[in-house]
Amino acid sequence: MDIKLATIGLGKWGKNHLRTAESIPGGNLVWICDSKNDMLTESEKIIVNKRVKRTSNYKDILNDTEVNAVIIATPAETHFEIAKKCIEAGKNILVEKPITLFVNECRELMESAAKKNLVLMVGHVLLYHPAILMIKGMLESGKLGKLQYIYSNRLNLGVVRTEENILWSFAPHDISVIQFLTGSSPEGIFASGASFLQRGIEDTTVTILKYPGNVNAHIFVSWLHPFKEHRLVVIGSEGMVVFEDTLKNEKLKFYKKGFKNIDGAIEKFDSDYEVINFDNVQPLEEEQKHFFECVVNRRQPRTDGKSALEVLKILEEAGKVMKL
Repeated sequence: MDIKLATIGLGKWGKNHLRTAESIPGGNLVWICDSKNDMLTESEKIIVNKRVKRTSNYKDILNDTEVNAVIIATPAETHFEIAKKCIEAGKNILVEKPITLFVNECRELMESAAKKNLVLMVGHVLLYHPAILMIKGMLESGKLGKLQYIYSNRLNLGVVRTEENILWSFAPHDISVIQFLTGSSPEGIFASGASFLQRGIEDTTVTILKYPGNVNAHIFVSWLHPFKEHRLVVIGSEGMVVFEDTLKNEKLKFYKKGFKNIDGAIEKFDSDYEVINFDNVQPLEEEQKHFFECVVNRRQPRTDGKSALEVLKILEEAGKVMKL
């Protein structure tokens, strides 16, 4: 089966998808779509294959029986309607995060895709980052020992959204990673946030997740911060690993340090860090390749509807707790 791809939504992240799709051999991009004509015009600069068709109405893509894969990178509030129509038209879909804004909508998409035997994948791009896969391997091999604690900071003086708060804008990345690393669902969810720029839209939030086996995690996200920081720290009984994606070098480091209980006394062990090297590949390219492979080989994606649903449940519950 050859991939015949369409991309819907040509905003900032949609353009990233477009550039990536253009760079992957065999990606076979045949349509681009955006409701704004100026976005279509701007995207002309990216497209190498001038035979790619353009439209401001995504229904043109639905009516093209040749198209078998669609990437949806539109505003989150439009995801459900477009994804549902794509599935009804028999298209395999990769939907940007969050997959929908409501749990029941996600379940409906999952059921519809399953009935038609179509691939439903969500764009949790960090689960295709080689550093995250390295950390998962370190947990599975026992290098970190028993998982104890995870924390993630995603901070920036960033683009302020008017349609969603910082929790929905930034935290899906971190929740998806923590779910992937723990391999389980939280037993307790606690969250707090504060609004300074717009009433009722939180600019900064802290979310605490409690997992089985006394595993804890917290997520600090903010678009009201003096510097950019993307830091993930994973702590185990035998060592700790730190991933800082904003660094130019030494992004992934392993620290052989922690504490041991020796004859009833807690003693520290501490040594210098070890730089962990990983493949220099682009996560978005790996994500798209994975999507295409799943479509061709009828495989279940790493970031399937079930994983999207779990992230959505946590976001929804955290949002409710935050408003109490």
